[in-house]
Amino acid sequence: MTKLQMIELCCPVCDNHFQSRAVEAADSPAGKRTDFHEQWPGRTPLAYQVHMCDRCGLSGPESDFTEGAEFSAFVIDHVWNELAPLVVDNSGAASEKYEAAAKVAEWRGADSRQAADLWLRAAWCCVDEEDVEAERFFRLKAARRFEAALSAFDDVPRENRAQLTYLIGELWRRIGDLKQARAWFDRVPCEVVDVESQQWIVVAAQQQRDCPRDWFG
Repeated sequence: MTKLQMIELCCPVCDNHFQSRAVEAADSPAGKRTDFHEQWPGRTPLAYQVHMCDRCGLSGPESDFTEGAEFSAFVIDHVWNELAPLVVDNSGAASEKYEAAAKVAEWRGADSRQAADLWLRAAWCCVDEEDVEAERFFRLKAARRFEAALSAFDDVPRENRAQLTYLIGELWRRIGDLKQARAWFDRVPCEVVDVESQQWIVVAAQQQRDCPRDWFG
C-alpha cells in the first residue's frame, strides 16, 4: 500500500509556509492501462507527486519548493493572476494540481514533452476522480503537446519515438477521434529502430487500431 508523510514546504512565489502530503513508500503497481496509466493496490501515489501552495496556487513537484527554486516575473504574474483566484484551500483535486503544474511548466518555457507528461497525469487523475469531461480535455492537451514534441524531433530520443507515437494514437482513441487514432497507430512501425525489442509496441498499436481494449495483457 502507499504510505504517505507530511512535508513542510515554502512557496518561492509568495513565501508561504505550508504542509503537503508526499509519498514515503509504495508497493509495485498492480497493472497498467493501454495509455500507460499505472494502477495501484489501494491509494495511488500519483496524486501526491505534485504540491500546491494554498495561498497563491503555485503547483509543481517538491523540487519547485526547495531553496534556490527561481521563477521569473512573467511566471509570478501568471501565478497571481490565473492560479491564486482559484485557490480555496490545499485540499483540491489531484487533477487540479496537475493542471496548475502543467500551466506553470509552460509559463517557465518547459519543452513540449515535459508539459505533455503533466497534462497526461492530470487526465489519469480524472479517471480516478471519475471526471469524464475534464479527462477528455486534459487528454487533448497532452496529445497536442506530445505531437509538438515529436515534430521538434530533438525533444524525443529516436528509440522512444515509436512508443510516443503509439501513446498519441491511444490518447486520440480515448478522446473519441478514431480517425486520428488510426492514423497515429499506422505510423508506429515507421518509427521503430529495433524490431526485436520494439515489436511489442507494433503489436499494441495494431491491437488498439483493430480491436481496442483498456488493459495490457
